[in-house]
Amino acid sequence: MAKNEFREDLYYRLNVVNLKIPALNERAEDIPLLANHLLRESAKRHKPFVRSFSTDAMKRLMTASWPGNVRQLVNVIEQCVALTSAPVIGEALVEQALEGENTALPTFAEARNQFELHYLRKLLQITKGNVTQAARMAGRNRTEFYKLLSRHELDANDFKE
Repeated sequence: MAKNEFREDLYYRLNVVNLKIPALNERAEDIPLLANHLLRESAKRHKPFVRSFSTDAMKRLMTASWPGNVRQLVNVIEQCVALTSAPVIGEALVEQALEGENTALPTFAEARNQFELHYLRKLLQITKGNVTQAARMAGRNRTEFYKLLSRHELDANDFKE
């Protein structure tokens, strides 16, 4: 309001009741109930065989700092369900998901370059350095494929046997 970016009359219309909603890390005792509910919902959508968290996994969820509050908890549980192949989610998977939350994502351009480099290497390995075959598999013409190899500083001869 001080910067005249929010209408004062609207502020007073919305400011009827002040609610203090504690952060998730202030309500650790609520995490098991919330986590189990979120697990059931995610499992229902993606992997119905997933049933529960191990005791250690739940303890780890309860001791996490949760700077992203409930949204972060949802993301961690979704990741655990997506990655598990067991009916009980273990502590290691929860830890992996929590660590992943703190990992900075590469930019789109960086991720694309990483993918292209990996993809080109794989094609050249499969074709044993045969650019014509690799280009065909990638759905590209040879000239364009050579430009991609050049951009990623790859030499097809390095993949020939």
